[in-house]
Parts: sequence; structure tokens; C-alpha cells
Amino acid sequence: MSSYRLFTSFCLACISIFTTNAQELQAKLGNTTIAQNEFFTITITIQNEQMKTYSNFPEIQGFQKRGVSSQSSTNIVNGQITFSQSIVQNYAPTKQGKFKLPNFTLEINGKKVQILAATITVAAPKDQQEYDNQSQDPFADFFGRGGSKEYLDVKDEAFFALTTTKDKVYVGEGFTITMAFYVAQSNKAKMQFYDLGVQMQSLMKKIKPANCWEENFGIEEIQPQEVVIKGKKYTEYKLYRSTLYPLNKQPIRFESLPLKMIKFKVAKVPSFFGFNNEKQSFKDFESKPKTVYVKDLPPHPLRDNVSVGIFSLQESVKDRKLMTGKSINYNFKIVGEGNISSIKNPQQYENGNFDIYPPNIYQDINRSGLAVTGAKNFNYFLIPKEPGIYKLNRIMYWVYFNTKTNRYDTLKPKLTLNVIGESSKNLAVGASDFNDFGEIIENYNNNFINPQKDEYVKWIANGFLLVMFVLTLAIILKR
Repeated sequence: MSSYRLFTSFCLACISIFTTNAQELQAKLGNTTIAQNEFFTITITIQNEQMKTYSNFPEIQGFQKRGVSSQSSTNIVNGQITFSQSIVQNYAPTKQGKFKLPNFTLEINGKKVQILAATITVAAPKDQQEYDNQSQDPFADFFGRGGSKEYLDVKDEAFFALTTTKDKVYVGEGFTITMAFYVAQSNKAKMQFYDLGVQMQSLMKKIKPANCWEENFGIEEIQPQEVVIKGKKYTEYKLYRSTLYPLNKQPIRFESLPLKMIKFKVAKVPSFFGFNNEKQSFKDFESKPKTVYVKDLPPHPLRDNVSVGIFSLQESVKDRKLMTGKSINYNFKIVGEGNISSIKNPQQYENGNFDIYPPNIYQDINRSGLAVTGAKNFNYFLIPKEPGIYKLNRIMYWVYFNTKTNRYDTLKPKLTLNVIGESSKNLAVGASDFNDFGEIIENYNNNFINPQKDEYVKWIANGFLLVMFVLTLAIILKR
């Protein structure tokens, strides 16, 4: 390389470094010419601010998303502290060729960063190889191409954990488990997730207990979130979260779970331009085993059929003043925290003043934070038969176990209906009248009458009457 080219490269590198340091928010593309066994990357970086939210990375034709990795660093220069955090989206090519990446915009902490279009070239897979002429290159150490470079393992401040919101629960009581990777904000070791899709398939098989109903939160994008653990700030990367409801009192045991991470070693003597200053290695993290103990509900006639949680009743009816024989819709809506899917129909008292038809059922389930909440609506079709004042708490009710008070509780309607009009007995056909009518039908001759025969009989009768009339008239005239 000539001295002029070397000087030009040096100046461009310095300009690039100064420009990058001046930016607090940045999004950049990785190398656009890669081998088929390499990743294409998109990296977003934020400085001096915690990365709270970011939008989804774009889909690229010819590539598959292969998980995200993160890096955070803290630098102290002349007493001034700077903090930066980066998120890297990895893309694995599915075939060779040239692929177009259109313009796209990423939103980080509410701020938009635009990336210009690019063409990504995917070449044939390449093998690791050593360059025999490196030892003869006078600039090898200067540019980081030395063959005998020594790397150091930087101590990481990170851990992998499975946590639960409760250690003891009742049968049917929900508790939430979270599987996440935590990186201290003071961490200086660079790490990335390794083949996360394959690892998660294995972890999911180990984590799901057979004796529980599961409400999965369905985490698709790994969003970093700042948390404080024992007074120390960490960035949490949630990999899995669900709420479990034990079906029996068998203890729920979670064994130690493994997570393999990519960890980079750093060069003992960094090169001037930063080439080959990192070397990829692996580190295995393990979560601690965890057990959640389950106990039976207290004795109760409905113990095996009640829901467990914290619930309230919302009811509604279009009109509280009704006419006998006219139908109405009554909504019995159970709202709260618990296993919404397992909520059973309200109980009903014996009541001869209403016709009550089986309800239409609708449910809405929300999975957010650390709990599952929602509502189940029972829409009843009622027909009052007798006038009067009726309290609906004398018609139906719903029993559940309240985990806030640790006792059974009953949700009862508070609405009262005013039914006016005549008794339905006066509007219907009496049973005795119906029996008399039946007897008449049974005794009545139901033989079929031929209409042509009936017409013939009429002609004979009329002829006979006409003959009698003529004879009578003739006798009168003769006299």
C-alpha cells in the first residue's frame, strides 16, 4: 500500500470515528458482502440514555432472523462518564445471490432513524484459513493481522435466571414464571445470543410442567428493559414468560436450565484501526433450580369446581321494568385476575317465575405485566312469567376462592326487576280446556266425504221437491 493511500485511509477512519462519537443515536448496516455461512447485521446504538423501546427490525427477502444480541459499555475519560448500549439483529442468508434491502425507518425511544437502501451480496460459504504471508507483512501488527495475537477474557457481569412471582400457591391459583438473561449496566464484556431459536425449543420442553394450565405471553421480540436487582442496575432480556395454574397439589419443580452465549475476548495489544481486536468464544450460563409448592383449597362443597383469583361482578340489563311474556337480555360479567378460561357458569336457584335459557358466553384475556387478567361475560335470555318485584340475587350467584382474603367469596347480582302485566297462566290455554278440545276431536267422525256424491244427492232432492210442488199446484187448481 502506498504512503498516500495509507494516509488517506487514516484520515477517513479518523473522520468516521469523530462522526460516530458525535451521534447519540445511530443505526448502521453490517458488511453487505458476506458468505452464506455468515450473518448480515443491523445494529442500533444509543449513547448516554437507556434503550427502553425500539421498533421491529425489517424483514429481508432471502434472509431469516436469527435472534438479537446486545452490548453495553461504560467509559470514563477525564472524569466524564459516557454510557452506550447496542442491539444487533442477526440475519442468516438462505441462499446465494444479490438481495435488495429497501429504505426503512427504526424508532428508538420514540425517535426515528432512517436507513438508506442497500444491496446485500451473498457469496459461497468460506472456510477458515490462515494467510501464510502475514508474517512477511510489515503492517500486520499495525492493522491487526498478526498471526500470534494474544486475547484476554474480560470478566462479565451477567447471569441467566428463571424466576417465579410466588413460592407457594393454592390449586388453581396462578403464578408467573419468567426466563431472562440479565446484563449489568457496568458490564464491559461483549456478548451475543447464540442460535437462540434452537436453544429455546429445547428450553421450552424442559420448562413446561404437565400438571398446569398455561397462559403463554408469546414473546416474539426480545425487548431490553432496565431493572434494579439488590440496588444494582441491570438490563433484562426476557426470553419467555407465562402464567401457570396448578391442576393438583403436586409440587412444580424447575430444574437448572442451560443457556449458551457468544462471548468475545479482546486483544491484549489492540491494533490501531481496530482490526481483529476481538475473538469469538462461548460461555455457558445456568439458571438455579426452583420449586413452587401447591396446597389444597379449604373444605367447601364446590371446592373442585370453583375458580381461584380476585374477581368482581359487572351486570347490566336494558330495562328494569318488564312485561310478562316479553324476553330480556341480562349480562352477568365476571372481571378480574385469574384463569379466565376455566370460569364456569353461575349457579341458579330454583325459580318458577322466570324462564332462563342457557347463556351465550364471551371471554377476553389480557396477558401483560406479571399477571393474566380479563373478563368472562354470560349473556342470559330471560322471560318473566308472573308480575312482581324480583331481586336477581335470588335467581343466580357465582362462588370463587378469593386469594386476597384466602377464603371463599360469592358474587351476587344487585339489580332488581319490576315485572308488570297479567299472569302468564291467564294468557295460555288451560290444561282442562285443552283436554276437552281433544275429546271433541277424538269423537268427531273423520270419514272422508266425496264432493261429487254429495252433489248427486242434492239433484235428486231438488227434483223430488219440484215434482211435489207441481202435484200440489195441480190439485189446488182442480178444486
